[in-house]
Amino acid sequence: MMQMLSLSSAGKPAVLDAMKRPTLNLSPYLRKVEPIVADVRQDGDTALRRYTQEFDRVQLDQLRVSKDAIEQAETGVSTELLRSIQFAKENIEKFQREAAALSNKVETRSGVTCWRQVCPMESVGLYVPGGTAPLISTVLMLAIPAKLAGVKRIALCTPPQKDGSVNTDVLAACALTGVDEVYAVGGAQAIAALAYGTESIPNVQKIAGPGNAYVTAAKALVSIDPEGAAIDMLAGPSELLVIADETANPDFIAADLLSQAEHDALSQVVLLTTSEALAASVQDALKEQLRALPRREIAEQALAASCCIISETTDEAIELSNLYAPEHVSIQTANPEDVLAGIRNAGSVFLGQSAPEAVGDYCSGTNHVLPTSGFARTQSGVSVRTFQKTISVQTLTPKGLGELRDATTTLARAEGLEAHARAVDIRFQSMQ
Repeated sequence: MMQMLSLSSAGKPAVLDAMKRPTLNLSPYLRKVEPIVADVRQDGDTALRRYTQEFDRVQLDQLRVSKDAIEQAETGVSTELLRSIQFAKENIEKFQREAAALSNKVETRSGVTCWRQVCPMESVGLYVPGGTAPLISTVLMLAIPAKLAGVKRIALCTPPQKDGSVNTDVLAACALTGVDEVYAVGGAQAIAALAYGTESIPNVQKIAGPGNAYVTAAKALVSIDPEGAAIDMLAGPSELLVIADETANPDFIAADLLSQAEHDALSQVVLLTTSEALAASVQDALKEQLRALPRREIAEQALAASCCIISETTDEAIELSNLYAPEHVSIQTANPEDVLAGIRNAGSVFLGQSAPEAVGDYCSGTNHVLPTSGFARTQSGVSVRTFQKTISVQTLTPKGLGELRDATTTLARAEGLEAHARAVDIRFQSMQ
């Protein structure tokens, strides 16, 4: 069960120590995936087939899933699931479409106009984990913003099933989002294939998507290689931090905490509350709800490394939340908007008792590929912008160049860069 501490009695250092995430040391994984990445880079498809046989126990004749199989997948899933996928797709598109707008032009001086030209990546690779269940939602969270960004070529890799095929539900999501380049390859070898290319899988410019420690280590390796590929982020185990007061429902909070604890034994959940009575009620609710949870063992391991902190004020809770910088923040207080005003570091925020974190994982419209491990201090979740880059542009009239002449030449000569100054002056000489 969750460790419970009082901020006033335990002290801030002890509380911050209790909030430390379970350590995931990538070093041993980096050592293991380095030869895999090197083999795929050198031997291409041959290495992919060898590692798929070794790790997935599947013999593949063809790595790429046929377009027919993707298109026909829609007929192989239930009508209810198809409607749910379409429903989620519409909400995600509506939210993400706003981020695709071009930047406005700015006239910094008379005759001097600057703007950012937004350009999509030419090719991206999406990674959708296999694991114990098909992650249909991850296809939506990655493919929809990539499509809206204007990416021309989208390649998706996901581990094969025991018969060598890709899960029908995942393929149906690919069909609905317009992804027709799908490969039955998973793990570090898939990341290497996307980064460097093989006979069957052309390389891409950027790789996005969550994965286990081996996938994360492979992403780290290829991202620091100039000949590799850029990545979205190094995503770790899932996290949820709840800020609550005495008005919150303990059953709701317990359910929310368990929804993240069931992800992985290394997941972490944190409750920050001003109410000792609520904290005790949440502990009781966790015990009750755990009894009927299918992934009880995983959730219990995650809860053992989690904690409940009792603070005297909401401001103290907000400060601790910002120091922790969680992937998900749930605010269940009497006035959640007031608490939101103080939140500076978070991947995604859920306001009020009617906003469970689970809806963000599937269909509210926001993305569930988010920064973890404290990276929310400096990074954002996946969006249309993940798959775009900006090019700054400026255009000057002769009058506009005159506006900038003195400042440019003065600064250039102060830095000892005479050619810079002359590049401006020569234009005025030609005008005379």
